[in-house]
Amino acid sequence: MKPIIIGIGGGHSGAGKTTIACEVLKKVEGWGAIKFTKTSFYSSITDDQEVLAAKGKDTGRLLEAGAEKVLWVQSSGDELAETASMAVQMLSNLPGIVVEGNSMIEALTPDVVVFVAGSKGQFKPGAERVRAMADIVITDEESPQGLPEGAEIFHPADVGKCMRYLLERMQRISGLDYS
Repeated sequence: MKPIIIGIGGGHSGAGKTTIACEVLKKVEGWGAIKFTKTSFYSSITDDQEVLAAKGKDTGRLLEAGAEKVLWVQSSGDELAETASMAVQMLSNLPGIVVEGNSMIEALTPDVVVFVAGSKGQFKPGAERVRAMADIVITDEESPQGLPEGAEIFHPADVGKCMRYLLERMQRISGLDYS
């Protein structure tokens, strides 16, 4: 059985993507996580858990939240599809994978996409495309524009409610009990 993939993207750096990824990982057992960083000239997949567990790094936070295994994917746009596919294959023995990063979401088309708008108001390039793919949007805007039809909207203060909705959705997709 292929793992469920939950993609977490955002409007900008510091929007809260890692925080939401950690909340998901606290609710599930045995899942993996992939953190993506865009590079200009090379691609790599770091799987050394000692390196990834470093204090202050997002990858360390993902491990602390309960990820069974974390990978750090660094890639240029040209090689991203191949690198993303390899990373998912490396975690394919796990029941699910939390993927953090807008470009990874576009490369993988996850089962569920969560978009964290953040509070800066201005989106980084490409963020609108990921927001348009979102099943769940976390925003403090009163009437957000450009959302796909049927997307569930949650305020950042309602993370608990958002997680319950996400777990129910994952259960419908997989048939597994996440309560």
